[in-house]
Formats: sequence, structure tokens, C-alpha cells
Amino acid sequence: MDSGIDSNKGMTNGKTKWKVFLEVGSALQGVSTFLFLGVACTLLMFYLMFTSLWPIPTLYFVWLVVDWHTPERGGRKTTFVRNWRVWDHLRDFFPIKLVKTAELNPNKNYIVGIHPHGIMGFGAFTCFSTESCGFKELFPGLRSNLLVLVGLFRLPLFREYAMFLGLLPVSKKSLVHLLTNRGKGNAAVIVIGGAAESLASAPGVNIVVMRQRKGFVRVALEFGADLVPAYAFGENNLFKQVVFSEGSLGRRLQDLFKKIMGFAPCLFVGEYIGILPYRNPITTVVGSPISVPKHIKATEEEVDHFHKLYMEALSKLFHEHKISCGLSESHELRII
Repeated sequence: MDSGIDSNKGMTNGKTKWKVFLEVGSALQGVSTFLFLGVACTLLMFYLMFTSLWPIPTLYFVWLVVDWHTPERGGRKTTFVRNWRVWDHLRDFFPIKLVKTAELNPNKNYIVGIHPHGIMGFGAFTCFSTESCGFKELFPGLRSNLLVLVGLFRLPLFREYAMFLGLLPVSKKSLVHLLTNRGKGNAAVIVIGGAAESLASAPGVNIVVMRQRKGFVRVALEFGADLVPAYAFGENNLFKQVVFSEGSLGRRLQDLFKKIMGFAPCLFVGEYIGILPYRNPITTVVGSPISVPKHIKATEEEVDHFHKLYMEALSKLFHEHKISCGLSESHELRII
């Protein structure tokens, strides 16, 4: 199978050294934020508790208790942070592109499933949590919010940064708020495969985890939100990962960690200093909406029906766009 990792030669042609430097710095910032910022913020606040600056973390932790439920009540998205120039440089590093295939009516609400997770989800983040890929221009009247791991909003300081970007916890309460208290024109973007899918991420691999994941369909039926499949072609090509086989000791340890912590520790390597992603293009293609009726108490048969329609639509989207997005005709989408 084609590895999917291309040479970086030609990716920086025509760019000044300063532009290349900014792109690399932006990518490094993105990786560092994903890997270290949450832990660094937590350690900093606890360290300050034992210094003369202890009133600062004390007041913050009081504020944290008061503000605990804000992430599930819509957060605090700011246009200022979503428009930072650093996101333009991050987009250009790969580059990342957002493709529209159908109109999305701003008088409706949507649950957008984005696949695959990859290692860090650069495609999902850049397209739906920043303004660098032109979401508002492509889908006028729609507001996008990427829903991520609930535990991230328990990390001091980091939670504020995440909310400024429009990130929200992927919980039932959060979805209910988006789909009931924010009017129409909301696109709740969920990485359906989550941490389990990240463990299958590898160059040339097209695996999505969703056969048993039906919660997003139940919510869509409860509130009459249309379902929209989206696929980030190239997301799995950004890092090389050590993929442990099912049943192996390494995989059992990863699964145990994921069960306890909510995310999976991936052993991966990129280029340069080992943590920078490869400069492979990512094309996030947003498919056509699947009309979903409002059934507050949907039956399992109804859930299974719309779940099947969604999987079929995702598969169709993949095969219609795989060649134009850099894959060969032989590439298949495996849904597990």
C-alpha cells in the first residue's frame, strides 16, 4: 500500500525563508499546545500556590469553581483568537483546505462528523476552530464549534484558551445547549472515532471507528439536527505511528490508559526534531446533509436507520473525492 507520505521537496518552493520559518514555528506551536500546554498550565498553577504569588492561583481556583459549567453552556468563543495570523501560517504549512460539496441552510442546526481523528486532528481544528480556511465564507450564516475531550476543560488556564477558540466538551449537555439555546445556524463538529481511532492512524490507512458509535445519531434525532459527514483526506499521513496489533501487550496498555484518562497515548514520529508533522496536504471535504426528523424518543430501529444512512454517505463521500484528494483508486475506506 502506498505509504501516503510525500517528500517535502516542492512544498516550500516560492516561499521566502521568513515565511517558511513562520510556518514551521506555527506547526511547532500547534504540536506543543496539543502535547504540553495543558500539563504546563496545571503545573504552573500548583507551583504558584507555594510561592508568594499564591493569591493568584487561589483566586483563579475560586473562579474555576464558579465558572465550572461554562464550557457546557456555550463557552466563550472570541473572533479575535480564531483570527490569529498564526492559524494562517499553520494552514499553509501543510497546506490545509476546506471543500464544500453542498449548501447547508443557516436556518437549521447540524451535527458534523469529521473523520479520521489522526494523531492530533489538525484538519478538524484548523477548519472548524479557526477562521483560516474560510468556513464562514463557504457556509454563510453557520457557526462552527469543534467538540473535544471533556477532560481538557478541567485543566486550569488551558480551558480558557480552548473556549476562546470555540472548542466545547463533547458531552450531551454541551450538545443540548448548542442545539436548543443558540438558535439556528449551529454546526456541532464531532470527531466520531475519538481516541480509539487515533490508535489506527498511520500513513496510507483509511480506518474510521463508528459502527458502535450511535450517540450522535440519537442526539440528532432528539433535536432534529441534520447529519453531515466530513472527511479530512491526508490527516493520517502527518506522522508515522507504531501501531500495535489487537491483543498485544502494547495495545492492551494503550486501551487501559485510554479507559482511565479518556485519550490514547500514541507512539509517533514526525520529521525534523521528531515531533513536527510531515508537510502533507490535508483536504477536508464536507458532504451533503442527511435530513433528520425530530423524534424526541427515537426507537433503536430509527437510530440504526439513520446511522446506516450516515455510514453510507461517508463511504460515498470518500470514494467520490479520494482521487482528487491525492489517493489512488485502490484505496478503500474501512469502517469498524
